[in-house]
Amino acid sequence: MAGPPRLYGLNALVLNAAGGISEAIARTLAKHGAAVLAVDTKNSGVMQHYAAVKGITPMTAALIDPDGMPGLIGDAVKKLGGIDILVNDFPLQPDAPLDQVDEKFERLLRSRATLTMAACRAASPHLQKSPQGRIINIGFLRSCFTRHGDAAYTHAEQDLADMTRVLAAEMGEFAINANYIQPGAVMTPESREVFRKDKALRDHCIRGSAARRLGEPVDVAKVALFLASDDAVFVSGTGIAVDGGRTHAG
Repeated sequence: MAGPPRLYGLNALVLNAAGGISEAIARTLAKHGAAVLAVDTKNSGVMQHYAAVKGITPMTAALIDPDGMPGLIGDAVKKLGGIDILVNDFPLQPDAPLDQVDEKFERLLRSRATLTMAACRAASPHLQKSPQGRIINIGFLRSCFTRHGDAAYTHAEQDLADMTRVLAAEMGEFAINANYIQPGAVMTPESREVFRKDKALRDHCIRGSAARRLGEPVDVAKVALFLASDDAVFVSGTGIAVDGGRTHAG
């Protein structure tokens, strides 16, 4: 006889969830028993997107205002009754693919860090009450960078790794795990538009993956499921690259 779903009885808050990777995560967590609050901006269509999806409640909020994170978390707790799993993803797609580590890029990293830390610290008192507190941070897509932006992409992942290790150290005494997922070239709506305009970048990303293909959002969602589950009880302060394996081709 099959047991209960892997995330039965847990509450998950997934940010930037109207499409792409975080949509796949929201749907996957719900499929495995979690009660999911899918949050995105007013113009994202999130309310209509999940109107008839079992296990997922949609909500709109400002996602690029760190001062608004305590209010967002408070509203989430009212809707869910608590938070066990926090998936941090933010609508910070650059206007055009980035190719170097410059001040514009550093501002983007600072914005991500400020938003992530604000969300985590606001959620911390609620995660501390959970029997299975989990923080999962999502990295920038490879399509955010140009063909010549491999060094910037690596720098962005390192920045995410450093921040996640800080969170893991802060939260560890409360039995809250913090980890990150670094996606590679995953075919989200944003990536599709970038690759449509720049087929050479698409081909570069395919050559740069040992799997010789682009990823799908569900590839990332399956890893998020692992990190959210009891299987990852002793995994914290680390990251998993979901990129098909990197090569030096390109």
